[in-house]
Amino acid sequence: MRFPYLLLLTAGAVLAQQNQAQINSAPQNPGFDIKYIDRSADPCVDFYKFSCGGWISANPLPPDQSRWGRFDALQDRNRAILQNVLETASSDKPGRSAIEQKIGDFYYACMDLKTIDARGTTPLKADLDRIAGMKDKKALAEVVAHMFRMGAPPFFFFSSEQDAKDSTKEIAGLDQGGLGLPDRDYYFKTDQKSVDLRKQYIEHVTKMFQLLGSTPADAAKKAQAVMAIETALADGSFDRVTRRDPEKVYHKMTVKELSDLTPDFDWSRFFKDVGAPSLQSLDVSVPPFQKALNGAIQKTSLDDLKTYLAWHLVHASVPVMPKSFVDENFNFYGKTLLGAQEQRPRWKRCVDLTDNQLPDALGRAFIEKTLGQEGKDRTQKMVAEIEKALEQDIQAVDWMSPETKKQALLKLQAITNKIGDKAHWLDYSGVRMARDDAYGDSARASAFELARQLGKIGKPVDKTDWQMSQPTVNAYYDAQENDINFPAGILQPPFWDNKLDDAVNYGAIGAVIGHELTHGFDDQGRQFDAKGNLRDWWTEADAKAFEERADCLVKQYGNYTAVDDVKLNGKLTLGENTADNGGLRLAYMALMDSYKGKEPAPMDGLTAQQRFFLGFGQIWCENETPESKRQLALTNPHSLPEFRVNGAVSNMPEFGKAFGCKPGQAMAPAQSCRVW
Repeated sequence: MRFPYLLLLTAGAVLAQQNQAQINSAPQNPGFDIKYIDRSADPCVDFYKFSCGGWISANPLPPDQSRWGRFDALQDRNRAILQNVLETASSDKPGRSAIEQKIGDFYYACMDLKTIDARGTTPLKADLDRIAGMKDKKALAEVVAHMFRMGAPPFFFFSSEQDAKDSTKEIAGLDQGGLGLPDRDYYFKTDQKSVDLRKQYIEHVTKMFQLLGSTPADAAKKAQAVMAIETALADGSFDRVTRRDPEKVYHKMTVKELSDLTPDFDWSRFFKDVGAPSLQSLDVSVPPFQKALNGAIQKTSLDDLKTYLAWHLVHASVPVMPKSFVDENFNFYGKTLLGAQEQRPRWKRCVDLTDNQLPDALGRAFIEKTLGQEGKDRTQKMVAEIEKALEQDIQAVDWMSPETKKQALLKLQAITNKIGDKAHWLDYSGVRMARDDAYGDSARASAFELARQLGKIGKPVDKTDWQMSQPTVNAYYDAQENDINFPAGILQPPFWDNKLDDAVNYGAIGAVIGHELTHGFDDQGRQFDAKGNLRDWWTEADAKAFEERADCLVKQYGNYTAVDDVKLNGKLTLGENTADNGGLRLAYMALMDSYKGKEPAPMDGLTAQQRFFLGFGQIWCENETPESKRQLALTNPHSLPEFRVNGAVSNMPEFGKAFGCKPGQAMAPAQSCRVW
């Protein structure tokens, strides 16, 4: 499995050719603003409320959202620009470019709900018939391979991945999967909320089978079969904390050894039919899962296996299915699980689907129109300054030996910075898109991407590739490539603003840059060396000292209550909390160093230090449903926004000094945590 560390788990959107008028017509996304400060709050007691109270009051949760924050508002602006692009491209006029035809017809087909509804489930018939036509369990491999090509992988995930212990090579990787609930723990928790959710999930699957034509009794029976198989798969799955240890999810073995784990699945046939090259070995991330898969195949009747496959085909195809399926899907995954009251407008969903399936066909103009050379140059300069701060920080820590410091500095010096640009764009010329075939368009785009990924196996790693589209409002560090990646989408207000002072920009995008750099030295990232190989380069004493300091963060964040009786998981969020704390400190160090002892005069009655911390606080302003908070606390490696802010500033004495906090106040505790 790969080890990218995202700033936030969000969906992205991308952009195609457009003119400046389209940029200007998009909804504005205000950046840093002192009117968002809640003066009724004490910054030393609750800095998040102080920073964001005004924004939170002025931006109530939209009924079609389960969470709404600064990331979402900016992504919505990008999405509106994309709508203009796609609406223009979808007009079937002579003279459209090849790219305009691809994205335009894909988007048009997605938006054409009248045709989708009229056809009903007919587009799925051939694939459902393929499943129903299985004569025995030996046919599983062939059918599962076909579903992978359709973009509906059941049972497990299979793709290419960078070899964790030889970062120059791409290898095949097999991982756990096949679940319909958000996490394996949802199948086993015994609290009343979890019990109720399982019942509601079964009811949802039942209704979906009824929409497919099953009688109520037969649909209910099928839903129970799906639940039984998924529970068996969940039982063999690693939980999210276990998966955070790179050593525990790396098991290179031969195809023969894999077949010994799962003898009732024809792996050779699957690899051939799915389009993988000849394999000598592969990374089997979770061997116990493969045993659980074999048990499920053995113990489950052929009819129930067919039912499970049909469910996952329909579940994966919902975005291009009739409205009745879309509505029922939203009722469970939107309302029940996340607390949203309404569906997002269809155009937003179709923009996102186009982005997800044809990302590079949309991306180039966005960089030119929204970032510009000045923004790119200033960002790259800031990156260099924050890297310098990290170098100083590593040299200054008193708990690390010279030997380990030397290796840490080598790793820092080897980090590659990819800022708002892409060296190579994908060519979709061989992918057919039809304006009257939404289901087929999605399947063909999925097949293209699967073939692209599997085509990497056995080849050198392409370090110019990205794992997200350019207009995505996010960023990430890749431990195996040892690089930080900042799409143009995030280099806009409130994260970056060419018109604002350095203090605010360092607190916002600077802390994000520092966050991604720190990931190279968090509990996961530190296990990879300068070349991106999974290798222990720490002395035993230094590793112990790191773990002691990290444990302080585990306890601190583990005491925060997300909602009701659900607390954050300090072990699950350790890496992101380490990065939030380290990133904020590094950005502050870089800002102070840039002043060279000559701090600017206060602005709007705020010192540079205060504006720095407010710049950080305001990028995390967010409203969220209780249901969403619950799910994120159980499954997300990131802490909830209020704790990302308050947790980080409370560990910085510089914050207490900037706001005149008294020792012992919430944001100035007697004892604080620090790793970097």
